[in-house]
Amino acid sequence: MSIQIEVILFVVSILFFLSILAGKAGYKFGVPALLLFLSVGMLSGSDGLGIEFENIGLAQTIGTVALCIILFSGGLDTKISEIRPTIARGTILATIGVLVTAIMTGFAIHLLFGKSLGISLMLSLLLASTMSSTDSASVFSILRSKGLRLKNNLRPLLELESGSNDPMAYILTITLIGIIKAETAPGFWEVAGSLLLQMTVGAIGGFLLGKLAVRIINRLEIDNDSLYPILVFTFCIFIFSSVYFIKGNGYLAVYIGGLVIGNSRFVHKRSSLKFFDGMAWMSQLLMFLTLGLLANPRELISVAVPGLVISLVMIFITRPVTVFLCLLPFRKMPFKDKAFVSWVGLRGAVPIIFAIIVLAEGVPQARLLFNIVFFCTLISLIVQGTSLPKIAAWLGLADKPDKEAKLKDFDIELSDEIKSVTTEITVPPQALQYGSRLMDMPIPEKTLVVMVKREGKYFVPTGKTPLMANDRLLIITDNHEALKETLAIMKNPEKRVAPKSS
Repeated sequence: MSIQIEVILFVVSILFFLSILAGKAGYKFGVPALLLFLSVGMLSGSDGLGIEFENIGLAQTIGTVALCIILFSGGLDTKISEIRPTIARGTILATIGVLVTAIMTGFAIHLLFGKSLGISLMLSLLLASTMSSTDSASVFSILRSKGLRLKNNLRPLLELESGSNDPMAYILTITLIGIIKAETAPGFWEVAGSLLLQMTVGAIGGFLLGKLAVRIINRLEIDNDSLYPILVFTFCIFIFSSVYFIKGNGYLAVYIGGLVIGNSRFVHKRSSLKFFDGMAWMSQLLMFLTLGLLANPRELISVAVPGLVISLVMIFITRPVTVFLCLLPFRKMPFKDKAFVSWVGLRGAVPIIFAIIVLAEGVPQARLLFNIVFFCTLISLIVQGTSLPKIAAWLGLADKPDKEAKLKDFDIELSDEIKSVTTEITVPPQALQYGSRLMDMPIPEKTLVVMVKREGKYFVPTGKTPLMANDRLLIITDNHEALKETLAIMKNPEKRVAPKSS
């Protein structure tokens, strides 16, 4: 038994390493890392390296826990001040938008492939429901990992939509599974009441439990500081699971709980945010690897044509029509903004997890539905995921990201409450032409040099400290503009008026 466990751990470590290498290469060439994680899993599966994985229950468990962590981490990193102006639009897209997408796509699937694939209208609607929400894992990772800065508050809108639209798709999926298995349709008011109950309890439960978590974290004095991120993780799992027992939607609760906790002050907040950033990426990697292992590439070939057609219908017809209909009341929102939101209809892990639920429930033709969902996810990540930066630039919605040097020589970070920017620079030889002391350097106002690294040694400078070319300086400044001014003057001291000799 121990040998078997060692073999499993060895294989998992190799797959993780290959996925990380693939993600690094994919970032360089503009390919979404999640697509490569999925591909590594597929290539390692039964049709590739021969790893047999058919445990539907385990895959569903991994997907559920991973999605819980991803949503919580997304909430932690989202500022309420940024999403507040987009709440109305995001809520409509996350509820009515999902319903409209499911209905339109379901009828389109039945019209195009009902007879050829033997899919009834209810199965067509079920297939569409599993893919009706945008995927939070894909949206969060692609928008954030590529450093894409969007104008007009579009990023908070897209993240709010993707982080809160899973409950609607989940309820539609579960309801349709019940209808198909029972062969009797529940009443409209029963479905509407269940949806309202789950979302209301999920939202309120996530908010209250998030507030409770902050209060406990700040009052619970733990001697070992490294346990604070674990405590936050504990509340993440607690919020998700406890809301389930009170008939609420755990996905919505854990996202809102993350929002509340991330926008509050609590002990060791910075280390907790870093911890969850790493946890979110590990969860995405594990989840997409698992889902990739579950798929059989040979089975995907048989659904290539319907999968491609359904993907194109969703990308170019049902998603844009839904977005423009839902955002019709917001007339001040520019056309190009709505067009970009239409393009960010990314499918990813969530549709596949919902398709796994269909498999686990033994729905007729469940494997066919799973293969179609998987193929549509691949197409979405390839077509939409790889083109997001280009589409944003083409529509004139992409801002140039601030080219701040990441801290490599100084392992220091400041709290978000401290409105400052921290970076490090190398002293160029030309910066010393007015004198070698720190006080002679062309450092603008609102900028402070707090530490120097020279030949592997660190020291805190004073105004009279002599500097040398290639010294590494840790700089703190009040804002981005001051930082840009600092870098510009350091590289071109001529821009600064030379100090007058006394």
